[in-house]
Amino acid sequence: MMTSRVKAVLEGGPDDLPERIVPITPPGVELRIPFRGGYEHFKVTARRQDTPEGTFPVYEYTGRTDTPD
Repeated sequence: MMTSRVKAVLEGGPDDLPERIVPITPPGVELRIPFRGGYEHFKVTARRQDTPEGTFPVYEYTGRTDTPD
C-alpha cells in the first residue's frame, strides 16, 4: 500500500541500523538518525530507489557524531 508520507532510503552506515526506510521532513535536508548514543548522518543523492512502500530518494551515509556524556 502506498502512503503520502515522504520517506527516504538509507544507504551505508552501520549494518545493524534498525530502519532503512525512514520518514523525512523536510526533503533534501541532511538526516541525523539517533543510534547508540550518537547520530548517524546521511545526505541526499540524486538517486531514487523502488521499495515495497513506494519510490523514495536515496540518502547516503556521511559519518557519525557522538553525543557528549
